[in-house]
Amino acid sequence: MVCAALARERGLRVLALTIDYNQRHRVELDAARRIAAELADEHIILPLDLRAFGGSALTSDTAVPKDGVGEGIPVTYVPARNTIFLSLALGWAEAAGARDLFVGVNALDFSGYPDCRPEFIAAFEALANRATRAGVEGTGFTVHAPLQHMTKADIAREADRLGLDAGMSHSCYDPEPDGGACGECDACRLRAKGFAEAGLPDPTRYAVARAG
Repeated sequence: MVCAALARERGLRVLALTIDYNQRHRVELDAARRIAAELADEHIILPLDLRAFGGSALTSDTAVPKDGVGEGIPVTYVPARNTIFLSLALGWAEAAGARDLFVGVNALDFSGYPDCRPEFIAAFEALANRATRAGVEGTGFTVHAPLQHMTKADIAREADRLGLDAGMSHSCYDPEPDGGACGECDACRLRAKGFAEAGLPDPTRYAVARAG
């Protein structure tokens, strides 16, 4: 959401891509629709069943950890997810004549996923400019990760500065049947911590109340 708003602030036309990868937290698809309706010029929801591969708590029946953000890469990591997603975004960008890819990865307050780190973003940008006709013959692609070096508090403040309704967004890895956030997974803990540290009200409905 913040990435889309930052792109619009720069005067760019926003093509929003959502991947329906058959994840357990499907409420995020509804959130994506709400956000795209506010911020995007076009929105595609693309089906891609990553449950066929498994390998993650988000694409299998493996329990989502609820004991706090720990060391190492957690089981909520989806194998190569951001590589897959950015590749699809790259394909649409080339077809649409776009040259700027925005992705909301963060490498400060995060769960340690390797495909959120600066090295990954730099490597994918290099790949994009070697693997496409536009990259080889045209002006090339830039991958923007404007939230990369922000804390969750910084991101919450940026959403506030941009006049965004943070309640439209969704972070929880294991939401309740009614769509509310669990309040215990890594994503909920990091989200609540960000709002608390930013001194901003957290509009999220948590099943287990979080104070950051």
